[in-house]
Amino acid sequence: MARVLRVLTQVTGWACVAIGLLHVALGNAALPGATSAGATVDSWGRFMGAAFTGYGLAWLWAARQHPIPARAVRWLAGVLLLGGVGRLISLAVHGWPHGFQIALTVIELVMPPVYFWLADAEERAAATGGGGGPGTGAAAH
Repeated sequence: MARVLRVLTQVTGWACVAIGLLHVALGNAALPGATSAGATVDSWGRFMGAAFTGYGLAWLWAARQHPIPARAVRWLAGVLLLGGVGRLISLAVHGWPHGFQIALTVIELVMPPVYFWLADAEERAAATGGGGGPGTGAAAH
């Protein structure tokens, strides 16, 4: 389980960094299904892209710790879940978005429980002497 946690935190981090940078670079053009949203939404989207890049960097920071801190994983997963809830609110208020946004909503609602379940996998492995990957455990500090 510790290896799964490490891979998922790295993949999530890199995906968020890539998506965030894409939004910074492309603005409105990075939004599937969005036509001309105007300067205000473009400005907001590029800013949020930078914030999402930072969110991805936080995942990558967590993935570089030995062991991966469960508390950080839970907080980051909670933010992801909050994003999914926000999308559900938007769906209820404004209706169905582009299909890609629906796929993202599913990911944002499904992955946090997985992260909550796996969050302490490396800490548990390190505490029981089971390791959790290279460089884990008390000797790595």
